Amino acid sequence: MKHARSRLLVAFGAGLLFGAGLLLSGMTRPSKVLAFLDPLGAWDPSLALVMVGAVSTYAVGIRWGSSRRRQRSLEAPLMSMSPPARIDAPLLVGAAIFGVGWGIGGYCPGPSLVALASGQSGVLVFVGCMVLGSFAATLLDATPHRSAPRRDGEALQS
Repeated sequence: MKHARSRLLVAFGAGLLFGAGLLLSGMTRPSKVLAFLDPLGAWDPSLALVMVGAVSTYAVGIRWGSSRRRQRSLEAPLMSMSPPARIDAPLLVGAAIFGVGWGIGGYCPGPSLVALASGQSGVLVFVGCMVLGSFAATLLDATPHRSAPRRDGEALQS
């Protein structure tokens, strides 16, 4: 029970830090994101610094984790690190759909969830469409799913 509470506290803290970073960086403001995506117009390069910071943080974390031969998260023992995926048609189509949606709406999934607190109709429509798209993708997905190994050796069905 104490360990579960500890994990919830760590998850809450990480989410709070992530949300605060998104707010401070302007990622929750579609106008700022769209200005970044407009290099031939009123380009705002400031989000490039956000990306450099995010990629750097991720790279340090991955390097630290792989140097310790860590196969799973410190706080989520059932989450194993998967091998890199190959580049295939579903990945490219999904990336294209994501990019078009980002360019039209000015929201990424994470920042849109933080922006929900604003109650603006645009973000409500975006998140609603994102959720519907997620359900549709799940229904249309023909990829066989593997079960993740549990800590006690039993299989966890996905």
